[in-house]
Amino acid sequence: MRAAQSLVKNIYKSITLKALSRPSPLCRPPRQFITLLMSTVVLLSSPGCSLPSKPHATSAEPVIPASTRQLVIVVSDNWDASTGRLYQFSRSIGTSWQAAGKAAVVDLGRNGSAWGLGLHPQQQGPQKQEGDGKAPAGLFRLSAAFGALPALATQMPYQQMSRFDYCIDVPTSPLYNQTLDVRQYRPEWTAGSSEPMRRDLLDAPDSVYQQGLFIDHNYSNGEARQTGAGSCIFMHQKAPGGRKTAGCTALEPATLTALLQWLTPEAAPLYLLLPVAEYRRLQQDWQLPVLAQ
Repeated sequence: MRAAQSLVKNIYKSITLKALSRPSPLCRPPRQFITLLMSTVVLLSSPGCSLPSKPHATSAEPVIPASTRQLVIVVSDNWDASTGRLYQFSRSIGTSWQAAGKAAVVDLGRNGSAWGLGLHPQQQGPQKQEGDGKAPAGLFRLSAAFGALPALATQMPYQQMSRFDYCIDVPTSPLYNQTLDVRQYRPEWTAGSSEPMRRDLLDAPDSVYQQGLFIDHNYSNGEARQTGAGSCIFMHQKAPGGRKTAGCTALEPATLTALLQWLTPEAAPLYLLLPVAEYRRLQQDWQLPVLAQ
């Protein structure tokens, strides 16, 4: 369990950062100050003044919430595989999952995958770390879309990126795993980040971030949940030449375009990545759909 003192310290840090920085439109929906303050009061008035350090499922709370009506699944051959197969499923409330869209081959981390921090219960096995070249396995929220164009054909919340937008992948930064306009923050908080969100504007440009989706790994309520557990995880376009990713899921442009058009925020869409053996192990407990062979 996370101690109340640690909780207060983290919230104080969040409030301090917001106070010292000018407001900026973040591509992830920002947490408003008053919501933060009210949440703090509720949390600290709860019995024990503590929170579970990892999300957990109970018989009354399935791993995939009943409110989720769209599910994107990627299954790989094993933990070391750098490719996987993507499936889409949808359902109405109270009904079973039905296949939607076309299955597609996707690229994963160059070194395979490892358990990440998301909506799933903590699992035994390899654990995602910053810089390990592995895609985070588990269940994650798909929160918003991003890209280089003024608009995309999607119903998901969207923000156009500029040359000043970076995802901060430096574990020592208080802005770790947040995507933001670096002009709005103290330079030492953003120095050293290697994740510009407009890769098409680099000296050696590519189009992988032309359009994409945020996968909320190690991310909750506007902040990283654990320093050094991995950052800046997206769905984006495949790199030229077949280069695998540092931990993201890369799709053919047409596949990603179709996915963006299909997703809706009202369906509370989630992303699930698992090696096939883990998928079979968890299929019944997590009430996962049957995959086409």
